[in-house]
Amino acid sequence: MDIELLGTNLAGLVRAFSGILISTCQLLAIFVISVGIVRALVIFLRSSLFKPQTPVAFQRSRLAMGYSFSLGLSFLVGASILKTMLSSQWEDIARLVIIIAVRTTLNLLLERAIRNSQSISDDMADADQPGQTALPGTAIANP
Repeated sequence: MDIELLGTNLAGLVRAFSGILISTCQLLAIFVISVGIVRALVIFLRSSLFKPQTPVAFQRSRLAMGYSFSLGLSFLVGASILKTMLSSQWEDIARLVIIIAVRTTLNLLLERAIRNSQSISDDMADADQPGQTALPGTAIANP
């Protein structure tokens, strides 16, 4: 068996497997983001239809969607890395660096917003329970 033929076959196999992985990562990103959107909508509608509309329902739905967006962005970063893995052109590598920088920045900002929303949501839930103190600036009487 010729070494060049083996190298060509192996390169074709790596490209095919890379294409499958890229498509899988992109499909997973679409799936995770879609599930997050539906879940957030269900949380919000269930809370607003069956209970008086509270900011807690809004925060919970935002958190559910935020987590799925964060995971979806991670899958898309992985797909971008796989796309550029076989490329040796500087343009593709520079494009990858820019894409990863933008998506990572979005992910970090999203995670910060999730943390802030989580702490606000926890504070609001604590304030709604009897015997708990309210948020600063709010007046809730403890029974």
